[in-house]
Amino acid sequence: MSRASSSQNPSIAVLFSGHGRGTNLQNLMDACASGEIEGHIAIVIGTRSDSPALDRARHAGLQVVVISPRKYADDEAGYAQALLRTLQRHSVDLICLAGYMLHLPTEIVATFRDRVMNVHPALLPLFGGQGMFGENVHRAVLESGVKVSGCTVHFVDEQYDTGPIIAQTAVSVEEEDTPSTLAARVLQAEYQTYVRAVKWFCEGRLHVEGHRVRIQNKG
Repeated sequence: MSRASSSQNPSIAVLFSGHGRGTNLQNLMDACASGEIEGHIAIVIGTRSDSPALDRARHAGLQVVVISPRKYADDEAGYAQALLRTLQRHSVDLICLAGYMLHLPTEIVATFRDRVMNVHPALLPLFGGQGMFGENVHRAVLESGVKVSGCTVHFVDEQYDTGPIIAQTAVSVEEEDTPSTLAARVLQAEYQTYVRAVKWFCEGRLHVEGHRVRIQNKG
């Protein structure tokens, strides 16, 4: 059994890629600022300096680093080391992926085992895997005919969307839904579910047993 434990006031890194808006980042920032999450965002790492998400972080006074995979196009190990050095420099306890669409280097996953979270816009293990992101997911949900979708927060392992599940929230699929309308409702569920999972981590309440995450009652 491993425990996804934390230090007092854990340090959180938020990672994203591309030109993301940073709405999940904003949600986590707000929850840390209000004390709902008993931790702090120590570093925000993006792949593009002109992304709106980085602008949000800068405006909030957070430390920002740009690590572009293009700079390491022929050097995957170099990209992993650049990430690892930044994370260790800021004594990061938890990594939160928030629109990070790349495959996280295995060295990072191994070093931060059970300390990397991601939120997926469907109820895993359904509608997961490579290429299942954004409206691709919601389109697949609607085409399948299922009546319930939702979101999943999970620890990250070496594959896409297969790590231990921490929390899930169900969202009904309505008859008139389009991928965009379903995405909007699922996103609201993502905000609440991600904060809840990070809150549990920072309180030291998450225990990983094999592929199962147990949530200890708060003492």
